[in-house]
Amino acid sequence: MNNDLSDQILNNTTCFKENQKHDTQCAKTSCRHWISCSRFQNCSINAANKGPLTLQEIGDIFGVTRMRICQIEKTVIKKLSIKQKIVDTNL
Repeated sequence: MNNDLSDQILNNTTCFKENQKHDTQCAKTSCRHWISCSRFQNCSINAANKGPLTLQEIGDIFGVTRMRICQIEKTVIKKLSIKQKIVDTNL
């Protein structure tokens, strides 16, 4: 983030909202949400908020193949399903 913008960030807001609002690229590479993708102001949260992306588009952002993204997606769905079953049995 440039210094001008960081001075404008107010309480109860976030850098990704401000970068999106001002259409500026985030330069805070230490942020855990930072990605090297100018299309989304270098922010994974802005990328997620833009709506559904194809597996190919997600792979391009993170520098992996669409098949790798598909593998990750299946693993996450399986883990979430297991956690949901655990929650359901504890109710």
